Amino acid sequence: MNFFKLLATGAMVAILAACTTGQHPLTDGANALTTSTVGKNAQQTFASTGGRLSFEDEIVYHLFQRSFYDSNGDNHGDLNGITKKLDYLQELGVTSILLTPLYDSPFYHNYFADDFEKIDPRYGSLADYLKLVEEVHRRGMKIYMDMEVHYVAENHIWFKDSLHNPDSRYSDYILYNGPNNSKPESAIFFLEEMYSYTGDKYKLATINLESDKVKAYLNNLFAYWVDPNGDGDFSDGVDGFRIDHMMDDLDLKGQLTNLFTDLWAPIFADIKRINPNLVIIAEQADWGYGEEFWTKGNVDAVFGFPIMKALVDFDKAALGTAIKTTQQKQPAGKFNLLFIENHDTHRFASVVDNDPGKLRVAAAANMLLPGVPSLYYGQEIGMQGKKQQYNTSDANDIPVREAFNWKTDKNYDGMAFWYRGNGPWWADSAVKDDRTRSLEQQAADPQSLWNFYRKLIALRKQKDALRSGDIRILNREHASVLSFIRSDGDAAYLISINFGDQPARTNLAVADLGTVGGLQLRNLKSEASSTLSVNGGRLSYDLSPYGVYLTKLR
Repeated sequence: MNFFKLLATGAMVAILAACTTGQHPLTDGANALTTSTVGKNAQQTFASTGGRLSFEDEIVYHLFQRSFYDSNGDNHGDLNGITKKLDYLQELGVTSILLTPLYDSPFYHNYFADDFEKIDPRYGSLADYLKLVEEVHRRGMKIYMDMEVHYVAENHIWFKDSLHNPDSRYSDYILYNGPNNSKPESAIFFLEEMYSYTGDKYKLATINLESDKVKAYLNNLFAYWVDPNGDGDFSDGVDGFRIDHMMDDLDLKGQLTNLFTDLWAPIFADIKRINPNLVIIAEQADWGYGEEFWTKGNVDAVFGFPIMKALVDFDKAALGTAIKTTQQKQPAGKFNLLFIENHDTHRFASVVDNDPGKLRVAAAANMLLPGVPSLYYGQEIGMQGKKQQYNTSDANDIPVREAFNWKTDKNYDGMAFWYRGNGPWWADSAVKDDRTRSLEQQAADPQSLWNFYRKLIALRKQKDALRSGDIRILNREHASVLSFIRSDGDAAYLISINFGDQPARTNLAVADLGTVGGLQLRNLKSEASSTLSVNGGRLSYDLSPYGVYLTKLR
């Protein structure tokens, strides 16, 4: 059901005032987001936030919802499944969830929309979505939506109606080359079509993001999710957006340029006039530091790709450089999301051959370095998987998007095996026969990776300096040990991480630490204390292989 048509009554008229029977609401509706409406909402914003966390205090859980939890037995993870498992997410300690796209698409990942205004029916209804948002906010948590609005698939009305039809009302919504709308501009990676994992093939096209009509449509689309009923109470609204594949010059083709200033910054400004507390997160398409995304694109946060790459490569020197460069480039008031895997990368556990020491080192870096931690679903239990080449481009990422491993018994009702039995990805599945890495097993084991993540998350929540404090890196010359101080005005913590598979001894200048009296260096993995010695103005101590140590300096 088209939920914009369903709700284009009552308070919804504040956003879609011109919606009438037979019109496509956002395409044809007048933009009724007037100055008076925006001002009214902005005045109500702070009373409507419910005291929820500031972004720097958040721990984000990145969901691939089709694979998370199946609530109705159709093998597809869904919105009600997320709602049902919010207790689990709170037990883990995360504060926020980031969804992948919800809108209808011929592809399982829901990128390349058929309809931006329709929730994929496999996920549920608009009512299910609003119930999820309400329950998230009731718990003091936050929810973020992933928006990819650069491309569409062949059944989108803009594409379907305008192809070979220059007289279409949607003719300038799609970017065409050649006469008579005969050749639509290719999508990402110059794809003109894409195969689904089911074997079906669909045409793709690029949206004309320079069209004023498209810009107005997107403005209203984002505004709807911020305040679905237009009443200025954001308890039913999203807390922010992830902008997928964000670029200033889309796909570096020189056709859609200056998108930061001409498209994105105005949209962000408009929706923040509705709710100033929104957080805009860019997935920078170049996987760089993201400086221009902060400064020119006016986003609040970017993903820490250079830090992620150094961690995946287990390169201590590169990690130190990436941390320092990030701190130098990051403007005040902007944020960096820390992550070690996501829906576009290999699972970290597979990259490190499920080495328990490396898994814990990466977990510690994910939680203790400056930035906002982001966990990809299943990361906390060491789920495995590597991207493959199945000659069906839609399927190549299925191995890193498998069903969350809830139970040892894979007949458990909630297992979201939507990809079961219909291709090589099922034969390659790391989950279907896994009897060692389920949440059920790890929750019962105090020494499990899952319990280590819980410990780190709790530690981060307890210590302000670990969330918002500065960082000072020490002993850069050491081959395997990264030592740093996280501090704010009230407290300082020394953290040392051994990236090596052998014991290591490190020594630090006492002058860099400020104090060494009564220090107890605690191994976060074993809870044992390390022996400290001071000689010649240097503090020395031993670290176990892949050891993670912490002590309070003040």
